[in-house]
Amino acid sequence: METYLEQMQRDMALRNLSPKTQYMYHNAARALENHFRKPPDQLNEDDVKAFLHSIIADRKLSQSSLKIAYSALRFLYETTLGKGWVIDKIPYPKTEKALPQILDKSDIRRLIDAAASLKQKAMLMVTYSAGLRARETARLKITDIDSTRMMIRVEHSKGNKDRYTLLSQVALETLREYWKQYRPKEWLFPRDTKPLEHVPAEVVSMAFLRAKREANLRKPATCHTLRHSFATHLLEAGVDLHTIQVLLGHSSIRTTTVYLHVSKKNLAKVVSPLDLDSQTVSPTYLL
Repeated sequence: METYLEQMQRDMALRNLSPKTQYMYHNAARALENHFRKPPDQLNEDDVKAFLHSIIADRKLSQSSLKIAYSALRFLYETTLGKGWVIDKIPYPKTEKALPQILDKSDIRRLIDAAASLKQKAMLMVTYSAGLRARETARLKITDIDSTRMMIRVEHSKGNKDRYTLLSQVALETLREYWKQYRPKEWLFPRDTKPLEHVPAEVVSMAFLRAKREANLRKPATCHTLRHSFATHLLEAGVDLHTIQVLLGHSSIRTTTVYLHVSKKNLAKVVSPLDLDSQTVSPTYLL
């Protein structure tokens, strides 16, 4: 007879969840069982509430960890165990709305110029100019670069979706220079020691952090900041929100609207109330 974990694994595969999601859901289910030393089908609503509360109160984990655990247990009880009532009355954790950090265009230029090698420079240029996630950059194939249409094909991105995004002319020139020097065969950015495999996403992230350190950029930025900066800079250049949504691969326009809050496009036109009618204020008034 299948264990609940084997059943859950089968259900996740049938739902076509990503390997990363399956891994996190499996760990959350195991953590619940280890917390009470009982299988989940012997637990009730109060037990699940106590476990979720312990994630923040006792284990001091983040809000994102709480949300992952909640989603995992909802999948476990609703889909695998058929006991959705155990979690139905437990509210979904409230999401903290933190605005993304954005790098100025001058910061981006300094960052790219500080890359440790031509390969890392190409990685960073493609990531920023196409609005890619680190994982998407790492998994690019040579055939994904369409220089005729000036597009990049992104396969199996978040949510297992494919999309097209922009191919920058400047990035293309760097990619051609990179290809002449490195001669990659299938993957655009293969491992140095295993050319038949693509680099891990961590390599792209580390290339960003090294360049950030060399460029002496002090903003709290990560490789994902390049994606946020891509969207914000397009918005400030007059590109409409729906087009940016398509380029980023967002399922909902609501996800893309966060860039309205960090764009300088409209805010730059607003005058502070302290500056209103400033010409009529006496110079001695503010002394």
